[in-house]
Amino acid sequence: MTKQSRLLAVAILTLSCLAIVAEAQRGRPGRGGRGGGAESLKKPFRGVAADGEIEAGLFQIESSGVSTKPVVDAANALLAGLSDEQRARTEYGVDDIEWRSWDNRHFYKRRGVGFDEMDEAQRKAAFGLLEASLSVKGLKLSKDIMKLNGTLAELANNFDEYGEWLYWITIMGKPSETEPWGWQIDGHHLIINYFVLGDQVVMSPVFVGSEPVHATSGKFKGTIVMQDEQDKGLSLMRSLTTEQQKEATLATLKDQNNALAQAYKDNLDLDYAGLNASKLTAVQTTALLKVVESFVGNMSEGHAKIKMQEVKRHLDRTWFAWVGGTEDNSVFYYRIHSPVLLIEFDHERRVAPFRSASPTRDHIHAVLRTPNGNDYGKDLLKQHIEQHHSGHEHPAEKN
Repeated sequence: MTKQSRLLAVAILTLSCLAIVAEAQRGRPGRGGRGGGAESLKKPFRGVAADGEIEAGLFQIESSGVSTKPVVDAANALLAGLSDEQRARTEYGVDDIEWRSWDNRHFYKRRGVGFDEMDEAQRKAAFGLLEASLSVKGLKLSKDIMKLNGTLAELANNFDEYGEWLYWITIMGKPSETEPWGWQIDGHHLIINYFVLGDQVVMSPVFVGSEPVHATSGKFKGTIVMQDEQDKGLSLMRSLTTEQQKEATLATLKDQNNALAQAYKDNLDLDYAGLNASKLTAVQTTALLKVVESFVGNMSEGHAKIKMQEVKRHLDRTWFAWVGGTEDNSVFYYRIHSPVLLIEFDHERRVAPFRSASPTRDHIHAVLRTPNGNDYGKDLLKQHIEQHHSGHEHPAEKN
């Protein structure tokens, strides 16, 4: 072997090792469905934390003034239309570990009642629950992600692992206008956790994405998702000055998957990084809020407004971070992080029907979380239990 060949071999080995280390540092659970996150689920819920500490006092039980009765009625209609056996698989306790057992990947074993087994009336009732809980935009995005999973089945010729109807719903607690409860939809590239307490709603964690993001053939030709979130993020980055961009940029090279807050990352340690929103102009702040609205706006309009008010109260403690380029065709990752909001958008490597070594705009992952212990509404639930169930038996998180 020549000296040049030896140097090339060493370089390839070094790059391979670095890739392995990077994957390990992201801490993504291994294949194998629910077992992949078993270790994470054994640990008590804490929440996403900056500097390793949960900040107390950020969330309060208070009236939002936005009725949740349509959501309660829709959930009860869904449950009423299920068989006894289906209902038994769908209902869980309000603080059951099932909340945290979601996975955005396709091979994961789901629980609950599946759209694939529902008859027409049941499927209508399931979509009725989503319609009552989400905005028009949020409902359309959910349906389009499901359709594109059908497109992926066509492209991969694999209808066992992918498909429009391979999504499952569970109900946590009893639907009520006064007591805590919630619902979850769980499937490939679409997870919504929706907690309700009185007229308050916490919709997180939310995972949305797709591969492909645009159906150019097949049954769902023309369906396209995540362009608004992509374009508004890029527009925000481009609105920054050169110095601001330097401060926001964590890395200019985007050669791997960068999302951190996906499945089994309920106790993620993530420090604030990038550019602080206090350094933005009024026009740039508006651009930042438009990005946030593209995610928060998937909730029903009334509750989305409440969430946006919460976000605005913490603008001076909001950070924007970026990985990648800023050209029209660049792949990139961005993060918006505050005490009450975490958004990640990531162009990812292709997985199916073929794998790619580099990220692509045709595979997108995005996550919305409520840091500091209020994912799944857990901070509000804890307060409710302390106020109303102190000294009385109340369901704790079950493993």
